[in-house]
Amino acid sequence: MPKIEIYTKDFCPYCKMAKDLLASLGQTWEEIDLTVHPDRTQEMLDRSGGRTTVPEIFIDGELIARVGIDGRLEDLFTSTTSSASHAPAMDAAAL
Repeated sequence: MPKIEIYTKDFCPYCKMAKDLLASLGQTWEEIDLTVHPDRTQEMLDRSGGRTTVPEIFIDGELIARVGIDGRLEDLFTSTTSSASHAPAMDAAAL
């Protein structure tokens, strides 16, 4: 099973959708809630190349940039040929 890390904030609907999707796929993850642990914000910024939005999702240490909740994140776990580096980019508004 891949190592999944998610940077989140309280009251973030996109964070909840991402976690709900991962749970529905039977995945487990480490959640870094920046509301509870603001001291880890710089860590997220460093790892994400300065991105300030949440959720920021890392699979096996690789940033999954702007993967939508419309099935593309799901494809990473259901396709044997998909990998984190081949995830399609999409606009943040689509999250």
